[in-house]
Amino acid sequence: MSSHREAPEISKDPVADSTDLYAFVSPDRSDTVTIIANYIPLEGPAAGPNFYEFGDDVLYEIHVDNNGDGMADLTYQFSFRSETTIPSTFLYNVGPIESLGSKYWNRRQLYSVTRVPRGGKAEVLARDLPCPPCNIGPLSTPNYAGLASSAVHGIAGGRRVFAGQRADAFYVDLGAIFDLGDLRPIANLHATFGLPALSAAPGVNTTQNLNVHSIAIQVPITDISLGGAKPTNTAAAQSSVGIWTTASRRKARVLTGTGGSGTETGPYVQVSRLGNPLFNEVLVPLAQKDRWNASIPANDSAYANGVAHPELASLLNVLYPGAFPNLAAYSKPRADLEAILLTGIPAGVVSSSFSTLTGTTQADMLRLNLAIPPATSPNPLGVVGGDIAGFPNGRRVMDDVVTIELHAIAGATIPLVDPTFTPDKAIADVSDGLSGAGLTFLNAFPYLGTPYSGYAVGPE
Repeated sequence: MSSHREAPEISKDPVADSTDLYAFVSPDRSDTVTIIANYIPLEGPAAGPNFYEFGDDVLYEIHVDNNGDGMADLTYQFSFRSETTIPSTFLYNVGPIESLGSKYWNRRQLYSVTRVPRGGKAEVLARDLPCPPCNIGPLSTPNYAGLASSAVHGIAGGRRVFAGQRADAFYVDLGAIFDLGDLRPIANLHATFGLPALSAAPGVNTTQNLNVHSIAIQVPITDISLGGAKPTNTAAAQSSVGIWTTASRRKARVLTGTGGSGTETGPYVQVSRLGNPLFNEVLVPLAQKDRWNASIPANDSAYANGVAHPELASLLNVLYPGAFPNLAAYSKPRADLEAILLTGIPAGVVSSSFSTLTGTTQADMLRLNLAIPPATSPNPLGVVGGDIAGFPNGRRVMDDVVTIELHAIAGATIPLVDPTFTPDKAIADVSDGLSGAGLTFLNAFPYLGTPYSGYAVGPE
């Protein structure tokens, strides 16, 4: 989470807040990669009359590093502009929106897509592409799935893009995790701070029935690979790329005092970024989050201590006394987490033919091996569950990244780099208790499901 203000976790900037990043070799077009960047977290579907939208004053970017230095070799930029076509009404729409050109739709957004190679000339791939409306309800947005499908645009170079509202696929029990890591499935094991153990219970999906705004792009693998060639060696470092997303605002804004939007000037200043899920939220100290959000991955060695000595691992020992004796006694830096999150996993650690290594530069990037094809039977636990096409090899929309990262922090991946370590038996139960049950996804781009409608779900 992020903000341009002094305390990003307290005073958030939701329109520019990077919430989730997905990157995977497309299961239905295996010669392409799909990248999805989500913004505006925890959208209540019943958000009228002023429904959610991207910021016209925000530059949204997806970055790709294909040579392992933690700097962008390629960037896709997305800029938005809004139109109000019926100025006499307070309504978002005055009748059913049955097409992207509906005369009843008052507030709409258009966007441009630009490809910027490192050291090269920026190329505008498309202009004035329409976003779909938010999913309001059966009278305002009938046949929403078809309406959203018409907002999937083919653009130059065999690429496809979509920008608009989607159902949030990131299932997580935020209430439990940020209640000092009080995980409901193993709450019966905890008795600390002078409090009795709680009863074990299923997890609660904080994002259930909530939406996000997604920017999705599907591009040929050769569009982002090193040298423009399709990698074939799954063990080679040049087969993996690092991906992250950012949002930026102009350096200065002057308000007019007359109700106008004011004037913005100066260069763009980065106010938000995201690579691996929960890296910022769980591993970066609160006092350093603004600096982290404003920096590039190449500078992330400054935050490596939080990865090598994760605070949450120590908290598990406090919350669940006696449940993690081996983890409590382990004092070495967490080389397993440093590999997973900061450099990529070298060949030979998981298997001789698997790697996400991008080099020695420590950088928080979502790493994706472009030579590994999509799984025919995906496992939501990804590499931990024996499915090398899943997280932390990229991230698919159905991957259970919370359980994967909790298992890793609790010590499940230490034996990969230190065979002398024996994982504690309690690791098997470390989870927020969610499996993604009830979520629906699309079988094709943009993959995230139809957003929840305000009429069907009810008020925020």
